[in-house]
Amino acid sequence: MADVDAAPSERKGDGMSTCPTFDHLVVLPRLRIQNANAISSPSIHGFPSMTAFLGLSWALQRKARQAGLDASFVAVGVVCHDYQEQVYREGRLRFCLTRNPLDKDGGTAAIVEEGRIHLCISLVFAVRSPRWLAAPDRSSAEADLKLLADMLAGMRVAGGSCLPSDGEGRRHRPVVLSWTGTSDDRADGFRRVRQLLLPGFALVLRDELVDARLAELRTTRPDSSRLDAWLSMSRVNWRWRPPAAGQEAAEPGSWQHDRKSLGWVVPIPVGYGALGEVHAPGAVAKARDATTPFRFVETVYSIGQWLAPHQLDSAEQLLWYSDHDRTTGLYRCRNDFGSNASPQAIAWGDDD
Repeated sequence: MADVDAAPSERKGDGMSTCPTFDHLVVLPRLRIQNANAISSPSIHGFPSMTAFLGLSWALQRKARQAGLDASFVAVGVVCHDYQEQVYREGRLRFCLTRNPLDKDGGTAAIVEEGRIHLCISLVFAVRSPRWLAAPDRSSAEADLKLLADMLAGMRVAGGSCLPSDGEGRRHRPVVLSWTGTSDDRADGFRRVRQLLLPGFALVLRDELVDARLAELRTTRPDSSRLDAWLSMSRVNWRWRPPAAGQEAAEPGSWQHDRKSLGWVVPIPVGYGALGEVHAPGAVAKARDATTPFRFVETVYSIGQWLAPHQLDSAEQLLWYSDHDRTTGLYRCRNDFGSNASPQAIAWGDDD
């Protein structure tokens, strides 16, 4: 098992990074992705990792720069409207695998287990563009938006093929919004964005739930670790609730689980932790890129939550961005929902 996310006191700088500033929000709604990678980590499947979507934003930025655009993609948000994981049930769920072509000797090629999923998602990019800011109207942004949408149509999204939207109307058209006004202007703009993203579910980060669960576990098991807390939140925990004293006849005991009060909480990979020092370019044999420094890493896990967009109060709660600290060797995907959300009581195993 790879590492669970580092404790808040071990994070970069003062303990919490924040979403980078941006001046425009680009919404590409209702994208159909075919055969995306459903295996997000060595231990988790069901939806692509956020590292895939951050990688997509950087690849799109490189393509935009090559086309002469000065847009910088600083964060990305994902809303899932529909999905169809390619699995079947034979005692337990199994991936639908494909038969690979014969090898060069005419023999049967080895079957590599791959998880695939069809998706309907909306992507929200936080963008900085001096040219868009300098334009007296939105003509530059609108023209570049069409070019960005065409670029994305020819790219891989989480390993899957991006297909044209099968709908028409306002909900299926790309939108670019200025994000430089007052806080009231940004609030009005985000309300428009939320309307475009409904119905659907957005994945947000809930690091604080691991801390709360760990504190609860240590009341009965002082030697509990963050891994124990993460594992207990990665499954449905059933507990026997005995009847109240004196109510045995009228109210028998019952089995209760902890998901009703917890919400749609899921284990997710959130980046990578270093296993050693950084190696010089070309020093590691058979590395993919001989011109880039190389470092061995393993997956870092945390907890996420699926929420409907109308439950979000700001764009920063939706957006994911990268954060790294070479000193500790932590390369992470961050999201500010937990730091911006209102406090919420957590009743572990209590449905009342």
